[in-house]
Amino acid sequence: MGLTGGMFASGHTTPRLGIDLAGGTSITLEAKADQGSAINKANMDTAVDIMNRRVNGLGVSEAEVQTQGDKNIIVNIPKGTNSKEARAQVGTTAKLYFRPVLAQEATGAAAGTASPSASATGSSSASPSSTASPSSSASGTGEKASSSSSPSATATSQGRAVTDALKADSTPSASASAKASASPSASASTSTDAESAALQAKYAALDCTKKSVRTKAGEGVKPEDPTVACGEISGVWYKYLLGPSAVAGTEIDKASANFDTQGASGWQVVMEFNSQGRKKFADVTAQLAQNTQPQNEFAIVLDGDVVSSPFVQNAITGGSAQISGSFTQEEAQNLANMLSYGALPLSFKEQSVNTVTAALGGDQLHAGLLAGAIGLALVVIYLVAYYRGLSLIAIASLLVSAALTYVLMSLLGPAIGFALNLPAVCGAIVAIGITADSFIVFFERIRDEIREGRTLRPSVERAWPRARRTILVSDFVSFLAAAVLFIVTVGKVQGFAFTLGLTTVLDVVVVFFFTKPLMTLLARRKFFANGHKWSGLDPKSLGAQPPIRRTRRPAGPAGPVETKEA
Repeated sequence: MGLTGGMFASGHTTPRLGIDLAGGTSITLEAKADQGSAINKANMDTAVDIMNRRVNGLGVSEAEVQTQGDKNIIVNIPKGTNSKEARAQVGTTAKLYFRPVLAQEATGAAAGTASPSASATGSSSASPSSTASPSSSASGTGEKASSSSSPSATATSQGRAVTDALKADSTPSASASAKASASPSASASTSTDAESAALQAKYAALDCTKKSVRTKAGEGVKPEDPTVACGEISGVWYKYLLGPSAVAGTEIDKASANFDTQGASGWQVVMEFNSQGRKKFADVTAQLAQNTQPQNEFAIVLDGDVVSSPFVQNAITGGSAQISGSFTQEEAQNLANMLSYGALPLSFKEQSVNTVTAALGGDQLHAGLLAGAIGLALVVIYLVAYYRGLSLIAIASLLVSAALTYVLMSLLGPAIGFALNLPAVCGAIVAIGITADSFIVFFERIRDEIREGRTLRPSVERAWPRARRTILVSDFVSFLAAAVLFIVTVGKVQGFAFTLGLTTVLDVVVVFFFTKPLMTLLARRKFFANGHKWSGLDPKSLGAQPPIRRTRRPAGPAGPVETKEA
């Protein structure tokens, strides 16, 4: 009842359909040879794998990613998914770099105003005051709650939690005059004086409010060269002057979004570097920690855009760091996705974006549902013919299982991005047999007890422990198979495995909390307890043995009774 109420309260009363049933968005990406990387099958397959994990990183969204020809990748996103967000996840395909920040400021009409509190892309959500002092306490604006202290990041080294103060982005001072004198340090740039002056001029003229300017800001720049870039925070664009790349995205071992249950940091992003990245990250954070803002910040740059720019107080030597701030769950997961799956072996250009109709159409969906209905009807006919009255318990249990499956699928759509495709429908149909098998095991155990001469109520209680073990073992094997299939596959096959695993778990729930209690209650009814011939528990038709009876000894003294003849 609670799940059903939650379904109606959320307004999501029908499951989301996959692209093969409801259509969606199709994105075509064209590969371009990157520096040191060639367009070949190995690099294309690697890119497909990374993109697949990126678009499915927030849940079971049933997106399809596949190659087309030698240099194109097609990404199909089901209808009902946030296509704008998914498109950004796929389209932002350049390599990921960590670059030291040399200067930054708001551009356009936002220059000189207070910095906002967060960006939709998951960058830090603490914001400085509108004064030029970088140490001012943060105060959020707009929809964000205010914050009295800067968020922090911590790292763990050799088993000890060490606070590294890797703080979420305190955006630059709004004072343009304070930024005019900022320039790359000698240690952060290898450019000649002329190149440095040209870069300074490019930074001064950069207007990140214009899309055409943003897309060309860091075009053709090598990782070892300083550059300029743009980043958006709560609808306001900021321009950055950045030093050479210090750490590449390929040197991140993994990144994840976690909720801080020990402190007040809320949602945070945890990064772990490999052995090579650990040393580089330790070196750059040691240098940055000696500077003042904004030159103690490092920018996380993806496809030429700054997605986050946290600042550093101490060197981070443990190889693990946490970026924390007033993140929402979605912001933290988006940033973790970019850090985990941002580095691709090739660059890609978005060639086309099209809205597609359902691949299978309503007729084939109707045919699939009809096949499921026929299968269910055959199961019901078998139960009625063989188990008679017991079939009412089985049918009621099947209806409860079907209702729970429908409600959960409806809720999982908005919760984790689950989309029902045709293989998932097949998984639900297969589950009918698994669920019916559990009832049959229980019923046969009861009938075995009756064959041995016991009445119904003790037969139910004696049969349950043995049936329970068999049901649990059978469902565990089915769930294990579904889990392995889900882990080793992607796309549509994952939908089949997910549905099969979900319905297997629901089978255990229904049998334990509905079928068994219902059978116990009905065992007290005369129709079943007396073994009516239509109950399915008639001792005579089951070939039951005569009941076991004890003979009473006659009253009186022990020993044989002697009789005398007259």
